[in-house]
Amino acid sequence: MAPSEASSETTRRLRRVPADQAPAPAPEDFRHTPAAPAEPGRHPSVPYTGRPTEPGQRYAAAPTGPAHRPAPAEHPTSLSPNPALSWNAAPPAPQRPVVTLGEPEGYDEHVRARPIGARVRGRTVAATACVVLGLGLIGGAATGSWLIGDSGETGARGAFATAGSLWHSVPVDQLFPPTVRGDSAGPGGADRVWTRIAVAPDSGCADAFDPLLRKALAPVGCRRLLRATYTDATRSHVTTVGLLFTKADATGMRSLEARFEDEALGRRPDLMPRPYAAKGTLAAGFGDEQRASWTVSVLTDAPVVVYAVSGWADARVVDDPQSAAEAMRSGVTTAVGQAGLGHEAKGLADRVERGLRKSVTSSSERPS
Repeated sequence: MAPSEASSETTRRLRRVPADQAPAPAPEDFRHTPAAPAEPGRHPSVPYTGRPTEPGQRYAAAPTGPAHRPAPAEHPTSLSPNPALSWNAAPPAPQRPVVTLGEPEGYDEHVRARPIGARVRGRTVAATACVVLGLGLIGGAATGSWLIGDSGETGARGAFATAGSLWHSVPVDQLFPPTVRGDSAGPGGADRVWTRIAVAPDSGCADAFDPLLRKALAPVGCRRLLRATYTDATRSHVTTVGLLFTKADATGMRSLEARFEDEALGRRPDLMPRPYAAKGTLAAGFGDEQRASWTVSVLTDAPVVVYAVSGWADARVVDDPQSAAEAMRSGVTTAVGQAGLGHEAKGLADRVERGLRKSVTSSSERPS
């Protein structure tokens, strides 16, 4: 056998491997990818730069310095796993997450996220239920008020009725206190103090008013009349203050008040109230001829007419009486105005009226 044939035969024998001794194929995930064929005339382990150089070289070798040293090449027949496909392979470089802002999720009673449509429907149903409930309550209240005849002014009507009964349920010292203070009630804002000197028995209105005033007050009727007479701190003036409890309702009182305002009845001298001249007191000589100033106030929140009339305590006759509104005007030069008798009548009437309103409030809040 020729040497070349022996060499070929030996090579064929060495390459023959029994079937049972052949290496098993590598798993799919761990199979080695064959390297690209090397360029002719170039060692496989020598990198190339891709640039032709001298005629004797096809490609120039890349520098092999420390900075350009190539990584060791794997053996072509190695069965080591691909590092990129192994379980210990490094994860890919993280990317910047994309963040979006959305509407917060709602949750139902089972702590499960509800869709937006369900939340909108739930809110709509809740709003509708509130509207229906509110309308039902309003309608029920209106129906109940209509059935019992309540117009929504129960408190005002109760106070009005309470005021009409104060004449027999409130002590006289509460309606006409023994001493009444009138801070800034005098001329120029001076303080006043009045002391009660007489209280008239409660009575009717037959002899309490002049005929014209009695006629003007007739539409509201006369249930009871209470009167008291006071003197000032200097004991130079006397003033009678009265509370006329009428039989009228709120409409009647408003009508009378409007008439007094429109026709200025409170300023007419022929409609002056009469004083209470108690015998044995400083006001014993306080008669019709001694009346100097007066005021009349028709209340609309109570069936009461409050009035006051003042004069001098020395029983002097007054030829030209003036209403309190006229006598209190700035720059008045009349004797009545200069003496402050208009302030006496107006100031005392106002304080008694305030006491009456306070009594109404206390009686209304008192438990029945």
